[in-house]
Amino acid sequence: MKKISTTVLCAVLAFSAFAQTADPVIMTIGGKSVNKSEFESVFRKNNTKTAVDAKAVKDYADLFSLFKMKVYEAESMGLDTSASFKTELAGYRRQLASPYLTDKNTNENLITEAYERMKWEIKASHILIRCSDLEFPKDTLECWTRATLIRNAIVGKMPTSAQIADYDKLLKNSTQIKSDFAKKDSGLYKAKLNSVKNLADYYKNGGADKFVGIAPKTSDDPSVPDNKGDLGYFSSLDMVYPFETAAYNTKVGEVSNVVRTKYGYHILKVYDKRANRGEITVAHIMVKFPKDASDADKKNLKTKIDELNAKLKAGEKFEDIARSFSEDKQSSDRGGQLAPFKGGKVPKDFEDAAFGLKKDGDVSEPVMTQYGWHIVKRLEVKGLAPFDQLKAEIKARVQRDSRSQMGRVALIARVKKENGFKQNLANRDEILKVLDTTYLTATWKASRADKLGNKEIISFNSKKYGMKEFAAFMEQQMIFRSPTDLKDLVGQIYEKWVEEVVVAYEDAQLETTRVDFKNLLHEYRDGILLFDLTDQKVWSKAVKDTAGLKAFYEKNKNNYLWDDRADVTTYRCLDAKISAEVRKLLAKGKQKKKLLKLLIKHLN
Repeated sequence: MKKISTTVLCAVLAFSAFAQTADPVIMTIGGKSVNKSEFESVFRKNNTKTAVDAKAVKDYADLFSLFKMKVYEAESMGLDTSASFKTELAGYRRQLASPYLTDKNTNENLITEAYERMKWEIKASHILIRCSDLEFPKDTLECWTRATLIRNAIVGKMPTSAQIADYDKLLKNSTQIKSDFAKKDSGLYKAKLNSVKNLADYYKNGGADKFVGIAPKTSDDPSVPDNKGDLGYFSSLDMVYPFETAAYNTKVGEVSNVVRTKYGYHILKVYDKRANRGEITVAHIMVKFPKDASDADKKNLKTKIDELNAKLKAGEKFEDIARSFSEDKQSSDRGGQLAPFKGGKVPKDFEDAAFGLKKDGDVSEPVMTQYGWHIVKRLEVKGLAPFDQLKAEIKARVQRDSRSQMGRVALIARVKKENGFKQNLANRDEILKVLDTTYLTATWKASRADKLGNKEIISFNSKKYGMKEFAAFMEQQMIFRSPTDLKDLVGQIYEKWVEEVVVAYEDAQLETTRVDFKNLLHEYRDGILLFDLTDQKVWSKAVKDTAGLKAFYEKNKNNYLWDDRADVTTYRCLDAKISAEVRKLLAKGKQKKKLLKLLIKHLN
């Protein structure tokens, strides 16, 4: 081990909450410096006391220096140069960097926003114009135009002949319809065009609620024939973020503007906004409807549920009736208890009956749903928990939700602005000179762009990226694709390339710009080296050195012998009378076998 010299340790011992304005070297080991920030990071992680004195710092400095000397020994052995070490550290770095490659303020705002929205439940209907987020601009334009014309019709503004003609042109130029025409198939073309041409008729015959009248005729949602677009009640984090935002920002009774999500374009109508009902746990007794039950069947089964309700009112226990008579076999064994649910998760009549019960233990009158007749018993209701209790759960759900990308988007925008991002789209589009249908069949090579030179396409903070980098990325993104517009495709891949380049740049700066990240990564690095060193010097060495292990055993085996112990026989007796007899016999010094014989004879 090399000698340690503490150059600024005395100053650190006298610190007051570790001033953040400087980062002096506090010790050197083997010629390598250790800064105050690194020591402070590890010290505070392992010392949670609010008041810190000089002795605590010095004691920990001694432990820390020993730890660092072991790390130096590992480095001297070259353990930090092995491929396995580099691979493991790179994996940890990717994990540690992830939280730094998003905008923290944006993420915190999303968490707070989600909780505030959780206080309310929205009842809405929607019309969906299906359009993948991977569609090309000409296809998204067709979908957006159709959605816009439908939305205008709902609020009373019918499409003109010119607008219908313009939409027809867009439709004929779309990728799917072109493909269908090539196959002599015009079914989808006619359906989409008629959904726009007939909007005036749909509006005229749509009844009092034009949204409900038009939705089944125009929506691509496969459930619309059954629900007329009705989504029931929902709350924050139940829907994709853009849809949720539109729902919460649209007033009750109004129709939203066209909203884009990964599923396509949506038009929403908000019907109600109510305070969050919370989460309820209930039990139920159920009489099921047979498949395709008629009104007569439902009426007859009402008699059966009334009989069970009469048993309840006569004093029989709810749970006993549920176990014996409920036809919901998944819950009957539990006395009818169901999993907790929130508003909008069960049929409306069942939900209203459950939340309509005033206190735990109350039981409803029979209520009918599309599944059968139910008697509902309230077991427990939980309101919305305080923010501090839900924050961790909300954060995890936000990270799994599409809104998590907003933090990345904000980060990219910030990095571009701070570093003077510039782009040359004319230079980018030169790649079209060497791009052909081989790209769609995944056989194109980036080397075909070599003759274009390496003209600059994007630049920021003295970093420049040209045609060679972009062509290489194009080749990486190559998959087998259906015939499409190559210019649109280049635009899509270019946007992805820019995002990855900007994020990679920010990632590469983390050790410089974020001291906390640098120290955390250093901590992981040193931990891996200490583990590998201990493995080589202690664990693996002990396993392989069988002669040494045997010698150690022979030398130390007497240190682990038991002290004197007692040999005990326990007699368990059926009652006090037998216990008294046993005690007398034992007092006379009777041995075990003789004792048993005497007992058997005595008891018989």
